[in-house]
Amino acid sequence: MRLSESESPSTSDSETEISTPSESQGFTPVLKNRQFLILWSGQIFSQLADKVYLVMMIAIVANQFQLPNQPISPWVSPIMIAFTIPAVLFGSLAGVYVDRWRKKPVLVISNMLRGVLVLTLPFLLLASQGKSLSPSIPLGFGVMLGITFAVSTLTQFFAPAEQAVIPLMVKDQDLLAANSLYTTTMMALLIIGFAIGQPLLDLADGLAAQVGFPANIGKEILVGGAYAIAGVILLTLKTGEKSESSTKESPHVFADIQDGIKYLGENRRVRNALIQLVILFSIFAALAVLAVSIADQIPQIAAEQFGLLLAAAGIGMGTSATILGSRGQSISRARLSLIGSIGMAASLIGLSFSTHDLWLALVMTTLIGVFAALVGVPMQTTIQSRTPEAMRGKVFGLQNNAVNIALSLPLVLAAEAESLLSLPGVILSLAAIAAIGGVLTWYMMQGDDAVEQQKSQIDAEV
Repeated sequence: MRLSESESPSTSDSETEISTPSESQGFTPVLKNRQFLILWSGQIFSQLADKVYLVMMIAIVANQFQLPNQPISPWVSPIMIAFTIPAVLFGSLAGVYVDRWRKKPVLVISNMLRGVLVLTLPFLLLASQGKSLSPSIPLGFGVMLGITFAVSTLTQFFAPAEQAVIPLMVKDQDLLAANSLYTTTMMALLIIGFAIGQPLLDLADGLAAQVGFPANIGKEILVGGAYAIAGVILLTLKTGEKSESSTKESPHVFADIQDGIKYLGENRRVRNALIQLVILFSIFAALAVLAVSIADQIPQIAAEQFGLLLAAAGIGMGTSATILGSRGQSISRARLSLIGSIGMAASLIGLSFSTHDLWLALVMTTLIGVFAALVGVPMQTTIQSRTPEAMRGKVFGLQNNAVNIALSLPLVLAAEAESLLSLPGVILSLAAIAAIGGVLTWYMMQGDDAVEQQKSQIDAEV
């Protein structure tokens, strides 16, 4: 299926991007929407498991495989790679299949299978004790890599299905509030993962021991159980999908991916929104790496406390997304994105001069999060509202692919750039990227607005 610009949703920009107070009531409509609440509840448990999963795997490595006085990084790096590879390889492929399948089974099965994989991990580790794949690689560690790869692969199906189903149950004028609520939840759970992930896993181990389970099995029960609960909750979901939207026809994978790419090429507003999201996630991935160096230079904290800076950014993003969901419908998405990009650039410039003061650094990272929400939430809403139902899986699959690549590359490049440009130099470079990307995207969206206004005038005359 190939759709041109003329076949995209015909709603004019003023109708799509600006809602009058009578049309939009902040969070009230989405909180009264029972189906959205079911999806949101499933998201809470699923994302809680996502955020704590890697913390759990690192804890298992530290308890079972790391030797005394041995650095943990040689064990953690392969797990991170196993978690990242499916996101890069299968994001687009998963989107193709999500378009052909009904979304509810994808949401339910992907969570249930992830839960089963995590819950079977203790038994597989027990069965593999004393065995090895090679003199330096225990069989149990290979099992952990395989399960991590499988969990991440299933996540690639869940993510585009979740994004594609939101516009099916939420009205266009309420999408901004729905995405704001999702962003707030995601950032809250991210903070939980950074701040209390390990204590939460220790508490789960303690509770499991009290009720008679084997020692150190509570972690897997917590994470696997959260996935399973999400699947059970989503069993009650009614997506409102049309019967003809799903087909038993086998997808022509590469042709469908090409269709998605062509659609992005022909629909500049969706493409520009995706570019903005890629820039945003690249900046945040780079900051996640640089946060260790920033924390190392701040006298009041140690390098390993870099999570404080990331948590501050999460608080800022969550707060901003909440306000945006209730107050931001009257401002065009292009303008919100421009304000957010310029604000991020200014905050990054401030951060580059505050790497020796804890409170100033916390204020700047919080502001980065505040302005990041003004970019991320409206751009995600634009993609959802302007992509036809038949193309959403492909587009969100490509988005998932692009975002994961954007998250991966800075992990490799940020440290090298820091050695070449210095820490403030890299932060200032990120500020320049944010500003240039925001201005260019706003300029291109203004061009789209002019074209749409001309089309509307022609249609009215006809």
